Amino acid sequence: MKKSLSLVILAFTGLSFFTSATAQVPVSTGQPVSRTVEDGGTGPYRAIMLSESTLPTHTVFRPEDLSVFGKKKKLPILAWGNGACANSPWEHINFLSEISSYGFLVIAIGPMPKEGERGRGRSESSQLIDAINWAITQNNDKSGSYYNKIDVTRIAVSGMSCGGLQALESAPDPRVSTVIICNSGILPTPGGGMAGMPGLTKDHLLKLHTPVLYILGGEKDIAYQNGMDDFRKINHVPVFAANMDVGHGGTYSRPHGGEFSKVATAWLQWQLKGDKKAGKLFTGEPCGLSLDPNWKVEKKNIK
Repeated sequence: MKKSLSLVILAFTGLSFFTSATAQVPVSTGQPVSRTVEDGGTGPYRAIMLSESTLPTHTVFRPEDLSVFGKKKKLPILAWGNGACANSPWEHINFLSEISSYGFLVIAIGPMPKEGERGRGRSESSQLIDAINWAITQNNDKSGSYYNKIDVTRIAVSGMSCGGLQALESAPDPRVSTVIICNSGILPTPGGGMAGMPGLTKDHLLKLHTPVLYILGGEKDIAYQNGMDDFRKINHVPVFAANMDVGHGGTYSRPHGGEFSKVATAWLQWQLKGDKKAGKLFTGEPCGLSLDPNWKVEKKNIK
């Protein structure tokens, strides 16, 4: 594709910041600062967005009440990379909060944005690994609030645009259980995108060892050709491509993250929690998502 993905920056600036976040914990208490995004999500666990003092470089989304989690019910991990290589999840908080409300510990690159704030700075793929390492450490900390509440054997890496490439770069980590690539795909020419974008080659796809979901914005998406080319080249692991005609901006800033969050959450419930009902969106002939007129789907190695 001749267009440079540096245009991603321009695409992102048009997205709105949709949240009715309210402050819950003052900074002066020394406790994590948290806010509720929208109404906390539509899932069974009201989610909050917070800044953890032990990981100030990231933003955490989790169910507000951790008392229901423990030995029999744990929180799988989702590490998230942002669009435009941004060091802030400000454009994706509706989407990430919604996923968390279904019982996931979501850790996004970048400090927690203040209400209405657009993030600044650039991020790196290594910050996804930092997120995973932090979650594992917290799960083992007997003095912490996450002790034995995190499922460290169920880990997803994901991201949008540049963040999707960061997720692909991190995906070979043997601890990763599944990958979700949003509005992204490896460029045909390494280094042809915006500054700071991982310079992966298509050979990197051979390093994938888990099921992979691509969520793309249809042919109007600047990353459509790259993402679908990835899909065509991946033959050794289960892979699913879902396209909705919304362009590169996706549906992240819509209430509860829009249609993209529904598909991503179902995939995570299936892959990380073994939820076969959620998995019916992707399994079977025809699969459930193919019956939705908003989506066009393709899949390989998924029955």
